[in-house]
Amino acid sequence: MADAHAHLDTAGLVVVDKPAGITSHDVVAKCRKGFNTRRVGHAGTLDPMATGVLVIGIERATKLLGLLSLTTKSYTATIRLGAATDSDDAQGDVTSSADASAVSDDDIASGIAALTGDIMQVPAKVSAIKVDGRRAHALMRTGEEFELPARPVSVDRFDVVATRRDGPFVDLDVEVDCSSGTYIRALARDLGAGLGVGGHLTALRRTKVGPFGLDHARTLDELVRDPDSGATPQLSLHIDEAAKLAFGHRDISFDEAEGISQGRWLTPIGRKDVYVAIDPDGRPIALIREKGRRASSVMVVRPATLR
Repeated sequence: MADAHAHLDTAGLVVVDKPAGITSHDVVAKCRKGFNTRRVGHAGTLDPMATGVLVIGIERATKLLGLLSLTTKSYTATIRLGAATDSDDAQGDVTSSADASAVSDDDIASGIAALTGDIMQVPAKVSAIKVDGRRAHALMRTGEEFELPARPVSVDRFDVVATRRDGPFVDLDVEVDCSSGTYIRALARDLGAGLGVGGHLTALRRTKVGPFGLDHARTLDELVRDPDSGATPQLSLHIDEAAKLAFGHRDISFDEAEGISQGRWLTPIGRKDVYVAIDPDGRPIALIREKGRRASSVMVVRPATLR
């Protein structure tokens, strides 16, 4: 039983500030080493070129990842106008170029306005979207021709914070708040295409995913275990803190907590979202979803055996 309690004590989320040049799977591997456990997973991926917020689940908190409402994301990015690439970013091959020096600030503002709000967006071809069972980025590497259908996304904010004009290029530093599934590189591509000069992404940093931001984040250097020091890396949020931060709350009695932790259900209170049931001691007991006459657990945060 002591081992079970230890697993709960070390369960939680790590918000990693991912560096450029490594994959999300590389981050998971490093966290497995740092926390000395195989039970590690991630919510959402970041391209190797991108930096910033990547949410990692440790131990029992891996079960939280699929339930987190990470529907809003924030980014800072740099868009270069004057060249298009086959990957919509600086790592791809240039497919067309045009002198963008005559593009005015007003032209750019109009182009951005057209890409703000609820829009239809064709995902980047280097995305992980499947086409006939194969990933788009894998198909692209084979040279096979294919098209991805447009899909609805929401861009709540698309602001230019700096403009630099360098010969035939215009570089825009932007800040974007958007729905999950929005491709910032596709915004760069479509802005450049709309202005007739081509565009691609040269830098991308994710600053927030749902309620998790850079203020929660730790660098990989802080997470990799030093065998000589004997120190262990620290969670960004214990599983209790993560559940309270990420979900709406419902207070329950000790009797209700005992029942829900053993698989029984609660009486619904008319909520459509997943929420966390919290006992009188302030401990999250389970994540609850209501359906019909039952409010049942979709994940028990603290099973009776671990409380």
